[in-house]
Amino acid sequence: MEFNLSTFILEIINFLVLIWILQRLFYKPLLAVIAKRKQFIDQSLSEAKNLKLKAEQQCSLYENRQKMWEQEKQSAITALHQQLEAERREHLDKLNADLEQERQKAKVTLLKQQKELQQQTEKQALQNGAKFAGILLKQAAGPELEIRLFQLLLDNLTTLPEACKQYLTTLGNKKSVAIKIASAYPLSIELRQQLEQKLTALTNSPINFQYHQDTALIAGLRMDIGAWVLNANLQHELIGFTEIDYDPD
Repeated sequence: MEFNLSTFILEIINFLVLIWILQRLFYKPLLAVIAKRKQFIDQSLSEAKNLKLKAEQQCSLYENRQKMWEQEKQSAITALHQQLEAERREHLDKLNADLEQERQKAKVTLLKQQKELQQQTEKQALQNGAKFAGILLKQAAGPELEIRLFQLLLDNLTTLPEACKQYLTTLGNKKSVAIKIASAYPLSIELRQQLEQKLTALTNSPINFQYHQDTALIAGLRMDIGAWVLNANLQHELIGFTEIDYDPD
């Protein structure tokens, strides 16, 4: 094979023309497409990066909000527990106060019932004692005891209350005064005369003496002078004995 210079030169020229054509018609548009594609890719990457950054920001914001929500929830739970504990203590204190008040009321009621029971027991004891004493006095009473009680009444006529004396003085303005005298045993004429002299001296007016016997007096006398009643008998003393007010304090 022989080397042909002209052919070689033509081949070089053809190659150069081909390169020029390729560069003119294919390479530059290809480079433009590649550059455009690269710009699109870079833009997409930038947008993806921005989206990733926004997503990270949203995720961080969400995490912060979740932490804040957890803190708020914990604070609300703590506040609720404190409120419930405060209400529980308040209700417990109120319940204890009510129970203490009820205990005090029950204690007062019990003390009152015990006091009433004690008073009833003592009153019953006094009544029983009075009954027993009445039985003994009835067995021991007699005209001699009644004479001593009569003498006691006669002596006390000089020491009557002022209101009673004024009442007797008022009776002196009447023509006749009725005085009822009850005795457990019949009064002798001598005793009646002593009593009538004493009462007549106090009234300075005629007196209508009305005598009657009352065995319930046991021994002694009872005089009814209008609104006034003078007692010197065992029945009255026994009744007074049973009506004694007992105060344990």
